[in-house]
Amino acid sequence: MTQLYLKAPNLNSLYSQEKKKSHAPLFEHPAGGYRKIFETCEELSEPLPATVTGRIPSFLKGSLLRLGPGLFEVGDEPFYHLFDGQALMHKFDFKNGQVTYYRKFVRTDAYVRAITEKRVVITEFGTFAYPDPCKNIFSRFFSYFKGVEVTDNCLVNVYPVGEDFYAVTETNYITKVNPDTLETLKKVDMCNYININGVTAHPHIESDGTVYNIGNCMGKGATLAYNIVRIPPTQKDKSDPIEKSKVVVQFPSAERFKPSYVFGMSENYFVFVETPVKINLLKFLSAWSIRGSNYMDCFESNEGQGTLFHIAKKDPGEYIDLKFKGAPIGMFHHINTYEDQGFIVFDLCAWKGFEFVYNYLWLANLRANWEEVKKAAMMAPQPEVRRYVIPLDVHKEEQGKNLVSLPYTTATAVMHADGMIWLEPEVLFSGPRQAFEFPQINYNRYGGKNYTYTYGLGLNHFIPDRICKLNVKTKETWVWQEPDSYPSEPLFVQTPDGIDEDDGVLLTIVAAPGSQRPAYLLILNAKDLSEVARAEVECNIPVTFHGMYKS
Repeated sequence: MTQLYLKAPNLNSLYSQEKKKSHAPLFEHPAGGYRKIFETCEELSEPLPATVTGRIPSFLKGSLLRLGPGLFEVGDEPFYHLFDGQALMHKFDFKNGQVTYYRKFVRTDAYVRAITEKRVVITEFGTFAYPDPCKNIFSRFFSYFKGVEVTDNCLVNVYPVGEDFYAVTETNYITKVNPDTLETLKKVDMCNYININGVTAHPHIESDGTVYNIGNCMGKGATLAYNIVRIPPTQKDKSDPIEKSKVVVQFPSAERFKPSYVFGMSENYFVFVETPVKINLLKFLSAWSIRGSNYMDCFESNEGQGTLFHIAKKDPGEYIDLKFKGAPIGMFHHINTYEDQGFIVFDLCAWKGFEFVYNYLWLANLRANWEEVKKAAMMAPQPEVRRYVIPLDVHKEEQGKNLVSLPYTTATAVMHADGMIWLEPEVLFSGPRQAFEFPQINYNRYGGKNYTYTYGLGLNHFIPDRICKLNVKTKETWVWQEPDSYPSEPLFVQTPDGIDEDDGVLLTIVAAPGSQRPAYLLILNAKDLSEVARAEVECNIPVTFHGMYKS
């Protein structure tokens, strides 16, 4: 089997090195095997034993948990968007060098009612539930209006809160699950505990288990605002930490009824990024009178806004009233944020421009033949890994000059006459129609700290077909790739006695539709992305988004 391990100081030489090896610069997928990761599968009645090649590291003794869509149609009604399929939870268990695989659908209201009624009952991201058009999801971000039915389809991520585990999406509902049996335990409405209309699926978790997240709320004067929420770690009295959730700090919104949020966290600061792509809540109010509307129809871009960067102190929570702005980007994943010599360094996965990338993630697009997939991606925003640097010590008399003095970055921050500080990023990685996405780092040791390595899922014209490693200091890259193989987000697991930042392994689920065993768990050495082991199973595994390693 052909395997490709590449190491290069930059993208151009990465391509040239491949050419020297007589390999095509990028894999092509004319057979369309990627379609299999967007197909419905059945849950399992019991764990399947995996066939292991190589040796499973002895320190892997826990479980890899993953979330993604597993049901792409109900009866004869299809779901239309990548983020519509019903939540399926996956688990690979490690024990004594052996591996088993198990999966179950999360018994959300959206799933149970769909299965019971054999139709789409609750409107999802891009799929409208035709009955009861006046009781739908305009409040995915705006459940302030009571009586509106919001989806609880928790297909995006799973993370711990205290001693419990929750499957989540981007609404106000999170779903408590048992990580051992994958049973669904309880639906929790965060609105019952804090002033929030929904929380993201990408929280930040400190070493003691404290969880920070962000969501929109109604601020002063019935205008939109954003709250950073803190959920404390495990309580000594064994009470539910969610009941002790508190708002730490509130950020203002640039537009009164149009929320958008991604945030990063360093040791002492929060950074909140407000992109120009937002959902127009007022448009929702009229949209639901139009039969067949979904809230993908209600996203719009403010081309003149650009991208706004807000900062706040973490403890005590205090908004810092400085205006930082950059060119328009789309953004869904933040890599890491840290402080250095009076600056905040903020690394992220960007999509250039103000067009909404999710417009290219309709299932019809992703299931098209390879030439059509490439043609569509040619029109989409272009991806880049970017570094922004935010100065904390700002003085009015410094107009017109670059305020960034860190020696290792070309990112700039220049104050304009109106006091606004314009941020230009340093590009850490860029390739035509080649995205470095779903980024991960050695989070336990380097989250919020000066770091060197990030690992990502490589998207080739939106099709996931490689695992990447990036040195953010030197821009050196490594790639793992095999023909007709479609991996998922790589999760880093530290070697227990590891000293270096990249002492550890990466865990990723790979779909290989043409193989005898069409899916496997792949374990890569995080140093050079060489294969350590794989655990193959005799069933297809659909696309997954995020997850965690539970030790």
